[in-house]
Amino acid sequence: AVSAAPFVVHAAGAELSKQYEVCINKPDASTQSMVECADAEFKRQDARLNVAYKELMAGLTPERKTQLLETQRIWIKFRDANCRFYVDPDGGTITRTDASLCMVSTSVHCTPRC
Repeated sequence: AVSAAPFVVHAAGAELSKQYEVCINKPDASTQSMVECADAEFKRQDARLNVAYKELMAGLTPERKTQLLETQRIWIKFRDANCRFYVDPDGGTITRTDASLCMVSTSVHCTPRC
């Protein structure tokens, strides 16, 4: 089974929200609550990405806007496919957590570069 550890460590130095830190570090956290924490953080990080994307688009020529749009569509397909891979049917329920943490980590490290 694939472990969530690389994503937790990888995201540790990034701009994770305080809400996420409080949520994920609860002493009685279950797999389901960890997934809920990660999913909520993904929504926050996705909102950050959308703001950065709109700001970047505002200063581009029409040709560059088209290029950025195509690039972001490819990146989203990659992110989604890559993170879905972590849901291992033979890995137990923790793999859902792995996939959720992948979405968070990928999104955190994309902003504002992507």
